[in-house]
Amino acid sequence: GRALQTVNPPSGSVGTAQLVDDAVDNTKLDLSDDYTFTGKISGQNYPAFEARLNSSQATDHNTATKIQCGNEIFDTNSAYDNSTNYRFTPQVAGKYFCYFGLRAWAGGSASDGTRFLYIQPYKNGSLIRNYASVDTDGNEIRAGSVTASAVIEFNGSSDYLEFYGLIYAQNGLNPGVQFLNDQTYFGAYRIGD
Repeated sequence: GRALQTVNPPSGSVGTAQLVDDAVDNTKLDLSDDYTFTGKISGQNYPAFEARLNSSQATDHNTATKIQCGNEIFDTNSAYDNSTNYRFTPQVAGKYFCYFGLRAWAGGSASDGTRFLYIQPYKNGSLIRNYASVDTDGNEIRAGSVTASAVIEFNGSSDYLEFYGLIYAQNGLNPGVQFLNDQTYFGAYRIGD
């Protein structure tokens, strides 16, 4: 029989030519490439942000109101304005997973309370769609909540997104109608081209 022998090539003597199989055509590895993915597979969901309401924000019954989420939890690319316009303006084009949470209070007793809520995302100043909570007509609650999500495409330069909400109070009472800070939030992250 033949004796098996272990061969230890000198350091640096094995190069790309020895590792790449010529039988594998256009899928060869180029070992000089660092394989940083761009385009459809980014490896990172950036830009990304999440912000929450600092404190309760007053509004009027049945009135679409921009929610001023000023407490940034994170903002990877400084794309969210948390002090002036409260809008997300990503500078990287693509599709983004956007999410919203809203908790509201209509004050008074349950009979004067919240009948339903809307989450209303606005892209470039136009309403995309209404996301409604359950309509509790006849069984109002003092505080209600609703969540929503959507995939929205941005051009990476001028497109922006704002978070509006609407509280419908059963008896149309304005005093005490407010968005609550404990569960009101707005966020987004890029998912691809």
